[in-house]
Amino acid sequence: MYQETNSVPLADYSAPVIQTIAPAVPNDAALLDAYSHAVVSATEKISPSVVKIDVTQAGKSRSGEPRERQGGGSGFVFTPDGLVFTNSHVVHDATKIHVSLPDGGHFPAHIVGEDPATDLAVIRIGIPDNNAPALVAAPLGDSKNLRVGQLAIAIGNPYGFQYTVTAGVVSALGRSLRSYSGRLIDDVIQTDASLNPGNSGGPLVTSDGHVIGVNTATIMGAQGLCFAIGINTAKFVAARLLRDGKIRRSYIGVQAQTVPLHRRLVRFYDLPKESGVVVISVEEASPAKRIGLREGDVIVALDGQPVAGVDDLHRLLTDARVGVSNPLTVLRHTERLEMKVVPEEVRN
Repeated sequence: MYQETNSVPLADYSAPVIQTIAPAVPNDAALLDAYSHAVVSATEKISPSVVKIDVTQAGKSRSGEPRERQGGGSGFVFTPDGLVFTNSHVVHDATKIHVSLPDGGHFPAHIVGEDPATDLAVIRIGIPDNNAPALVAAPLGDSKNLRVGQLAIAIGNPYGFQYTVTAGVVSALGRSLRSYSGRLIDDVIQTDASLNPGNSGGPLVTSDGHVIGVNTATIMGAQGLCFAIGINTAKFVAARLLRDGKIRRSYIGVQAQTVPLHRRLVRFYDLPKESGVVVISVEEASPAKRIGLREGDVIVALDGQPVAGVDDLHRLLTDARVGVSNPLTVLRHTERLEMKVVPEEVRN
């Protein structure tokens, strides 16, 4: 006799089917649209602040007789009451200045102050009491937060073509550039956003529509080598020009640029900042030369105040330090040195 038992079905041990999902491929059209939107948005935000500057300058003919010449460039409004950033070389020796606004208005302007050492100038638009235009101040960014490779947009008036927009990237930071006065401008932004004569003094802008630099120069014959003064330097210069009408500054006689510090040195010496100023060269018969400062030395403090970059050093070297002995903290290889430097007044 057979006894029935409940049958148990065999388990299915066959391998499960694994579905693979191909990674999403970025849509080229979507990426280009995003890029285009960023440029358009930044341009629409800043363009109302960009002005065209026409200048009449005193000059001489080949025979030496007095002769006026015409010039011009770009600028941008940074306060609602009509203060405008531009380059010093645009308005230097100007006898007449006229500003053209984006809405078509034309107004005279005058120089508040200029600083040939940084090729920066501040002018003020002469706004009449009646029928005054509504000026739009450009939002200013922070050039310390820049990164190589980020989008950079230049707006200006190349060859008189008003409100021209070009776009590129921040190519390099911490460059040095010789101004028309003969002095080196440190901590300059390099970009490949195309600049041409007439762009000088216009804004260099981020994708979020904040000004990060004042366009200043190109290298003739080179492709994609354009330069702008960092907006942090411009803010400092403007504050002093508005207060004093000029900038009196001291100097120690070094060419330098901002560099990051090794983390071990920062921890070992308990430094408050993670960057400093490396000495590229030392001028002969300068205060730096007299105290034995060398190429490769990294300045990390002046008079006990941290020096995280060239802008910091510029801000600390004021006219109040002329002829005064100041402690200078320097890293030479892995050694920390304490020196005494007596800055001298800059002779423009």
